[in-house]
This record gives sequence, structure tokens and C-alpha cells, in this order.
Amino acid sequence: MEGSSMKMSRGKKEKKLSHVIHKVPSGDGPYVRAKHVQLVEKDPEAAIVLFWKAINAGDKVESALKDMAVVMKQLERTEEAIEAIKSFRSLCSKQSQESLDNVLVDLYKKCGKIDEQIALLKQKLRLIYQGEAFNGKPTKTARSHGKKFRVSIKQESSRILANLGWAYMQKPNYMAAEVVYRKAQMIDPDANKACNLGLCLIKQARYEEARSVIQDVLHGKLPGAKEIKSRNRAEELLMELESFQPPPLLLNLPGLGLEDDFVDGLDKLMNEWAPNRSRRLPIFEEISQFRDQLAC
Repeated sequence: MEGSSMKMSRGKKEKKLSHVIHKVPSGDGPYVRAKHVQLVEKDPEAAIVLFWKAINAGDKVESALKDMAVVMKQLERTEEAIEAIKSFRSLCSKQSQESLDNVLVDLYKKCGKIDEQIALLKQKLRLIYQGEAFNGKPTKTARSHGKKFRVSIKQESSRILANLGWAYMQKPNYMAAEVVYRKAQMIDPDANKACNLGLCLIKQARYEEARSVIQDVLHGKLPGAKEIKSRNRAEELLMELESFQPPPLLLNLPGLGLEDDFVDGLDKLMNEWAPNRSRRLPIFEEISQFRDQLAC
């Protein structure tokens, strides 16, 4: 009896230690079993089956849905993950919808659904300038790599704009990408977004403007400019610039692809967060003469 008791005690201790090491939640429900299979046994296919069981049983549906989508993405089952979130997000709380949208954006990016990604990012920005994001609060708690941190609504806006700019670059619609990257920089500037903005200008043959933006990175004028990755990219872009001839006359401008109500909403954010700046960025003044040609 004593030996059996010791084995049970040792088993409990090992199970508790496993929860701590692998960050598996405690308990014995379907969701906990799914996490154990995912993180400890490292069997993603079996984990997906158990996540489905957790969702059907109503056990931590939000967490099960997001975790299952992540595992499906790792297994290149991205389309299935997208359909799962669309089908079952109605079972999740209102507070969880923002984080589910973040998962969806990542899934759209993974499988090349650029138009869907753009539409969802625009919707997230609309929620911000309508005051509905973060449940009306100025900050929220986010999690990355197991660590919690606070994110402000301004930081989130800049992050979403940067993602939107990257999506437009994949279209490729460099004029629209430039617009949103400039607005992102007005809110929360950094070297990475500056490099992307510089690339947008290069693609539009606006080489001197691109040079100025890229040199701001090389001269350390922006947050993150001292990071090796940012400096290397800025140097590569500058070398690329050196190979170009003077810009040709730009004809057949591409459609901007930004609706007027969307641009006006972003302008409201600029008025609130950067009141001393011009209401509209110079790019809007530059393209106003081509308004009839632009697909707004």
C-alpha cells in the first residue's frame, strides 16, 4: 500500500511539473487533454481531434478554436482553419472577437488571401476610429511567446496600418501602401515601416523621396534603426537606389483602392493624435488632381 501511495504521489508531482514546464493548463477536460497532446506528446493531428471535441463540448471554446487554428496552420491546413473560425466564432464572447480577427488576418496572409486580409484590416481600423476597439479602453493586455504586455490603441493602430500597407504591397498597389505606411509612421514611427515606405517610393520611381526616408534609418533617427536587420535592409535599399536612372514620367496611375469614408476615418485619428499636423497627408494633395482616375 505504501509503495502504491508513493507511486501515486510521484505521478501527481510529475504531472504538476509537466504543467509548469509545458505551460499546459490544469484540469482533465477536453481542452486540457488537447493541450497536453499538442505540447507534451507533440501529436498535432491528435490534438486537432481533441480541440474539436472541446469546441463541441463547450469547453473553453475560444481558446480551443484559436489553438486549433494555430495547429492547423502549422500542418498547412490553413483553409480549414479559416472555415473553422468563421463557423464557430459566434460561440465565443464579444471580448474574444478581436483576437479571433488577429488569427484570421494571419491565416489570410499565410494562404495568400490578400483581398480578405485587406478587408478585415480595414474593418479593424474602423472599429478603432469608431471607438469600439479594446472594448472602449485605451489599452489592452496582449500575449506573445508566453509573455503578457500592455498595448495602447495608438500602437495597435500603427501595427494594423503597417499590416495593411504590407498587404497592399502584395497586390501590388504601392500608392495605397504608401498612404497607410505614412499614417502608421505619424502614429508610431519605426525603422521597419520606414524601409517599407522607402520601397513603396522606389516602386513609384520617386527615388529622392525614397533616399530621404531610407537615410533617416541609416542616420539612426527612428526607433529600431540600430537593429542589425533594419540597418542591413536600409543599406540594401540604398544600393538598389544607386542603380536607378532619373524617374520617368508617371503614366496610367494605379487605383488608390482606399474608400473616402475609410480615409476620412483615418484623418479623424490624425486630428486626435497629431493635432499640429496637416489634416491630410501630402500624398492626398498630390493625387487629388488624379481623383477621377483613382478607384476609391
